[in-house]
Amino acid sequence: MSRVRALFVGLIVLSLAACAPQRIRQDDATLTAQSAREASLRDATRWQLAGRIAVSNGEDGGNAQIDWRQDGKRYDLTLNAPVTGKRWHLYGDADSATLEGARATPLVERDAASLLEREIGWHVPVVELEYWVRGLRAPSGKAELVFDERHLPSTLTQSGWTIEYRDWFDDVQPALPRKVFATRGKHRVRLFVESWQAQ
Repeated sequence: MSRVRALFVGLIVLSLAACAPQRIRQDDATLTAQSAREASLRDATRWQLAGRIAVSNGEDGGNAQIDWRQDGKRYDLTLNAPVTGKRWHLYGDADSATLEGARATPLVERDAASLLEREIGWHVPVVELEYWVRGLRAPSGKAELVFDERHLPSTLTQSGWTIEYRDWFDDVQPALPRKVFATRGKHRVRLFVESWQAQ
């Protein structure tokens, strides 16, 4: 009986392994496809996404509805937290960030990630996430990619962060991520994109 059970378990394991998505390390073919994707998406300098974001530092966290508008180097994020009723407005570029809603007057700082973490307790790499959320490598820092069987990124490692692409919008060209999970040590950022608009 134990042999039959062991055989049955083995067959289940093999069948699950066969169903698991294939992971492909970066090679010439996948990098060529990725470079073409990146070139196409970088030409679309104005885009917008809407969805949900969840952030955690291992002890505390929160979630919000997110509306992200990008115009060239300038970003404009609106965060609405349904549980607390709080609303934040973050906008700026790579050299400056302004946060409204955390205090009575707008706060200005050079780095958006530091500003968010200090005022809200959320560690979000905003400048790099502009690229990662579209499945692109950020310009700064060495990046390592792992692709799925469609030659779309499944994992991107850059600047100490590991970004997992759990789902994609396949009905647009080039394809755009639907679920983006970023991890760095105890920090977690999860984006669930509900819609994309690009020009």
